Amino acid sequence: MNNRLLCLICIFFGFLVGVLWAEDGYRLWLRYEPITDSVRIQEYKNSIKQIVLPESFRSDDVIKKELQRGLSGLLGVTVPCTDSITQNGALVIGTAEDSDAVRKCIDASTLEACGPDGYVIRSVQFNDRSVTIIAGNTHSGLLYGVFHFLRLMETTQSLCDLSIQQKPGIQNRLLNHWDNLDGSVERGYAGESIWDWETLPETVSPRIKDYARANASIGINGVVVNNVNSQAEILTADYIRKATAIADVLRPYGIRLYFSIKFTSPHVIGGLETSDPLDTEVVEWWKKKAAEIYAAIPDFGGFLVKAYSEGQPGPQQYGRSHADGANLLAKALAPHGGVVMWRSFVYDLTIDSDRTKCAYLEFVPLDGKFASNVLIQTKNGPIDFQPREPFNPLFGAMKKTPLMMELQITQEYTGQAKHLVYLAPQWKEVLDADTYANGAGTTVATIIDGSAQGHSVSGIAGVSGIGSDRNWTGHHFSQANWYAFGRLAWDADLSSEAIVEEWIRMTWSNEPEVVKVIADIMDGSWQSCIDYMTPLGLHHLMAEGHHYGPGPGYVHPQRHDWSSTYYHKADAEGIGFDRSKTGTNAVSQYYSPLNERFNSLETCPQEYLLWFHHVSWSHRMASGDSLWDQLQARYRGGADDVKKMKAAWISLAGKVDQERFEHVNRRLEMQLTNAEQWRDICLAYFGQFVKVNEEFNH
Repeated sequence: MNNRLLCLICIFFGFLVGVLWAEDGYRLWLRYEPITDSVRIQEYKNSIKQIVLPESFRSDDVIKKELQRGLSGLLGVTVPCTDSITQNGALVIGTAEDSDAVRKCIDASTLEACGPDGYVIRSVQFNDRSVTIIAGNTHSGLLYGVFHFLRLMETTQSLCDLSIQQKPGIQNRLLNHWDNLDGSVERGYAGESIWDWETLPETVSPRIKDYARANASIGINGVVVNNVNSQAEILTADYIRKATAIADVLRPYGIRLYFSIKFTSPHVIGGLETSDPLDTEVVEWWKKKAAEIYAAIPDFGGFLVKAYSEGQPGPQQYGRSHADGANLLAKALAPHGGVVMWRSFVYDLTIDSDRTKCAYLEFVPLDGKFASNVLIQTKNGPIDFQPREPFNPLFGAMKKTPLMMELQITQEYTGQAKHLVYLAPQWKEVLDADTYANGAGTTVATIIDGSAQGHSVSGIAGVSGIGSDRNWTGHHFSQANWYAFGRLAWDADLSSEAIVEEWIRMTWSNEPEVVKVIADIMDGSWQSCIDYMTPLGLHHLMAEGHHYGPGPGYVHPQRHDWSSTYYHKADAEGIGFDRSKTGTNAVSQYYSPLNERFNSLETCPQEYLLWFHHVSWSHRMASGDSLWDQLQARYRGGADDVKKMKAAWISLAGKVDQERFEHVNRRLEMQLTNAEQWRDICLAYFGQFVKVNEEFNH
């Protein structure tokens, strides 16, 4: 073999190894990279010398496989699985029914308090052995406990003297996929749908199993597989068979499958003349359809419905109410344990000229009229996933009806897969907001977990940002929003800072310098996005259609509320939407003292100022600057922040893998270009309304 050929072979195999081991983001936060801290390695090896699993877990079970995968990657060892404790350092996984150690070391009342999804992780002495127990009441609870245990190791936490007891605060923790049956994804920025309906059910991509693992690792237990702008075909026998293949992969990870349905399906695919919810043939059609689905998917979760909104049909076209429509479906699902998630995203301007008020006016009069297995799925704010909105006043207003929150993980209005924007601070602001529905302390989180108003069913949904891209979410840092959603759905009391540190350590590095730099970038990214897009309560200034770039002057030819000018109302006198008592009186939809606080120009929080008030350009802000000066400072400061983010990222060259480093750096360049466009276009547009006088001619 000549030297030239040998050289070419070496280059080829070098390239192949590089491809196989490329850090492309596919592994998400479940990388299980070898631990480099020698002290921790020794501690972990001493703590985990054997895995004790019940017989049913030791054949082909996901818990065993995940433990072996995690421990092999983190410690570089294969830990034996046995059915009995033979030495110190045993890791025992089981329920009270199948483990003597669990029965004797974990109080029955403690396990009972964990419910179906909770778990206990505890360091104990059992038969003179030092062991660690992961205990739960169900397979799902144990799986969540195992992922928690592996997370401790990935973030190099101590395994000594563990005493952990957790259960989720919210019962139904779902991802909503806006995936279409043709493989496209509405508001998707990471490639095509992961479901690949065309090849199902015969071929099921292994990617779906990896998707299920990732969801289970953060406690997500439900998936709506198709778009809220639904196609009736999802309920045909062919697509039920396809969905069954998906459900079979999700099930071992404790994840239930749901459909988004078209309300007129009985007519569209069922051959009925009507889809009137009070028609007896329609009632029977839905009853039979539910039975058909559950025969194929016994743990099917239920239906998500977008009705009478943005062209989607609903019961109103038959002279019926939202409650009539939801209860029709609820009755069909109830015998099988399914739920209906009925979206409150409606904004018929014939009800009120202020779009923010419409959902409240439609739904509050129906409070108490929905079946017990209906949840009203409500967006975090009253408009549409804007960079910042006050919380939706429906939270707390419907005391007899469980409300589940809908958040947007996919970054439709926050830079899509081009901008680095960590959204947990946004979600925390809403979850922690006090509604005053039952007096002070009635936060949005206590509304949606059911505790404030005594509801036994609860839920939260995140609109997925997941697609066929190798890194799942288009931008490596958009993965953090998927992760943060799951962690907050499990525990709304977690801080965004704690979540971001977990994610960085699991996804990038445990090196303190790397953790600090990335955390600093992420923690300020949401506020920076607000500042260069929609500061001080401005909203919906995005360009029409794609919602990516700025379009403050856009006027829609058919609908006022699809125009940017409808929302900012800039004129020579000032800027902002007057929702005070002398304006549209949207403030009245909030409980006291919030309505008074929002109503007053002096007490309205600065971040919502232009949401609730039309404010003079010369209005003096708390800083002493005029509104116009402050608006300019925000736009300029937001764009400058992106420059600082990019410089901070550059400082990590050589400290994180090259492939992801370069990807993120390119994305930050795109973000900076777009932030500067926002700054320049918005300030030029609004500047034309500002009176040209000495005060503003700086």
